[in-house]
Amino acid sequence: MILTVTLNTAVDITYRVPHLRPHASHRVTEVTERPGGKGLNVARVLAALGHEVTVTGFAGGATGDVVRAGLAGVRGVTDALVPAAGATRRTLAVVDERTGDTTQLNEPGPAVAPAEWNAFQEAYEGLLPGAAAVALCGSLPPGVPVGAYAGLVRTARAAGVPVLLDTSGEPLRRGVAARPDIIKPNADELAELTGSHEPLRATQAARRRGARSVVASLGAEGLLAVTPEGRWRAAPAAHVHGNPTGAGDSAVAGLLSGLVEHLPWPDRLARAVALSAATVLAPVAGEFDRGAYEELLGRGVAVTAEADAA
Repeated sequence: MILTVTLNTAVDITYRVPHLRPHASHRVTEVTERPGGKGLNVARVLAALGHEVTVTGFAGGATGDVVRAGLAGVRGVTDALVPAAGATRRTLAVVDERTGDTTQLNEPGPAVAPAEWNAFQEAYEGLLPGAAAVALCGSLPPGVPVGAYAGLVRTARAAGVPVLLDTSGEPLRRGVAARPDIIKPNADELAELTGSHEPLRATQAARRRGARSVVASLGAEGLLAVTPEGRWRAAPAAHVHGNPTGAGDSAVAGLLSGLVEHLPWPDRLARAVALSAATVLAPVAGEFDRGAYEELLGRGVAVTAEADAA
């Protein structure tokens, strides 16, 4: 079983409009609604790849009920969310059908009480013995300590469970110091963490701060990985156009599945890039196009070894 943690779950709502214009009324042509938050997105992709996944985090209120009802219909995903008094947040994505651009509006999430945080930590510790790997994903809701991920990383390491951390800002800075096995920042998050805007130097600096392996998302340029086994760049052979919502979460699913399947790093990165690109190409935000994924994995991803920075 793979465990994904989403402390700030959400109901993801996607509107499609013919053309998004500021200060104008719009007729929505399509609406989709589904359980969201980075770790839930990761879990859905892992389940589609054939892995058994358990999801935990918080769910509360009527929106929390929507999240749990949506998860009940996903084969391979087990709901271990912890009840909270506050209502789970909503996120709204507005897709411009003319350009393919997406405008995202994210609510902050409900305030988590100290007793609820303690209940989550107990649940998390109870789930770790059955986990082959754990992913800690996304933002922290109000009330959760800023060092929460650092503590969860240490708990996983004490249980002998490999841990991937995908967050940003101060939670990432503190989490890296707890020595996660993998972190997956994007270019901006990596620069904020290290102070360097040169990706290879920045990934190396992130490793010196404590991460065993660093896989940086570089948008259309793919992934850059710096690991104890080597350094690689992986990117689609051709640029893909579409909705990037959820593409980073699909990359995390590719890295995690490759980890538990003991794939060599180039194969993990090829899978992560293929899943990410197939998510951009999917008609629904955060899903992936299986046909595109299989085609990309077969011959559409270039993985090259990277020289050390000067």
